[in-house]
Amino acid sequence: MNDSCLKTIEIGTGAAARVIAVRQRDGAGPGLVWLGGFKSDMRGSKAEALDQWAGAQGRACTRFDYSGHGESGGAFVDGTIGRWLEESLAVFTTCCEGPQILVGSSMGGWMALLLVRELRKREKAGQKFAASVAGMVLIAPAVDFTEELMWKRMTPAMKRDVEQNGFWLRPSAYSPEPYPITRRLIVEGRDHLLLGNLIETGCPVRILQGVEDEDVPWTHATELVARFARDDVVLTLVKDGDHRLSRPEDIERLLAAVAEF
Repeated sequence: MNDSCLKTIEIGTGAAARVIAVRQRDGAGPGLVWLGGFKSDMRGSKAEALDQWAGAQGRACTRFDYSGHGESGGAFVDGTIGRWLEESLAVFTTCCEGPQILVGSSMGGWMALLLVRELRKREKAGQKFAASVAGMVLIAPAVDFTEELMWKRMTPAMKRDVEQNGFWLRPSAYSPEPYPITRRLIVEGRDHLLLGNLIETGCPVRILQGVEDEDVPWTHATELVARFARDDVVLTLVKDGDHRLSRPEDIERLLAAVAEF
């Protein structure tokens, strides 16, 4: 069983230049591409379990950290949905070959759908890529979260902080330190909203969602499912599942969903 190999790719120029860390395991297809969550990284329990499963199955697996996350360069406060999408696209088109299964957790679910939309748009314009998307597994997909799950939930005082100071410090259930929600993140996120229109990926989609999720309500997942136009979509609700869905039984569900492909 081969180990995953750490490498880096450089994205952007000038002040926007940053180095993105990628961990990649060689193997058969379809390969797996991990898209992590907001303030998460590629060394989390679900990502590690996915990589270990890929190794045991002889499958290729690609993981990476967005800028300002984990082992990648750049500052978290500079992050936007568009910036992280640019990085996701660069990793996919630079590091992957053949059919791939996108596995997106939380924000990574939104990122996976944006990535497919961007790839389809570029392919229609005549661009060709070595890799293609053969399926998706989305875990508590936080689609449009900057608007629907952050901005619309903020109190007037929180919104004033964002508008006047450029950020609001949000307490975290996963860290003792709060983290900044920037005005740039909220405003730029509006350029990437999906829930107002139909979604078409051209591939099967499997969604795992905890009913006890306090960050991404299960009703958010059902609203997302209603937006899919023609795709084969299956939503699995885990009655006692939280946002992370990282218990052993949750990991088993994730790997079973991936094994369908």
